[in-house]
This record gives sequence, structure tokens and C-alpha cells, in this order.
Amino acid sequence: MASMLEYIKIILQKVSFDRRLFEKELRKAIRMLMPAEVKRLKQWCYDNYSSLHLPILNNCFARLSSLG
Repeated sequence: MASMLEYIKIILQKVSFDRRLFEKELRKAIRMLMPAEVKRLKQWCYDNYSSLHLPILNNCFARLSSLG
């Protein structure tokens, strides 16, 4: 069975064409995953979507840095 992180990556790939959907799913993913998984998701997102959704990534992941 695929991990939750792998499942989330598939969802994000499917909604990446829509800025609002991408942000909604990313926020949901960050709430669902364990901290170590969020770190891996962050790296994957920046590797794959920084050219397309950099402001969203910065916004979603900035809150995490300030929390801990």
C-alpha cells in the first residue's frame, strides 16, 4: 500500500493546474502528515512546483517554520 505522502503527491499533481485547489490540498496535506513527512513534502513541492506555485509554497510552508 502506498504511503499517505505518496497519495498526497498524486493529488497535488492532479490539481496543480488550479492555484486555489493546489493551495487547498497542500494545506490539508500539511495538517494530515507527520512532521518528518511534511519536511519531505516541502522538498518535493519546491523541486516540482516552485516555478508554478512559489508564492503558495512560501506561504504554506512559512507558517511551519514559525511554529517550530
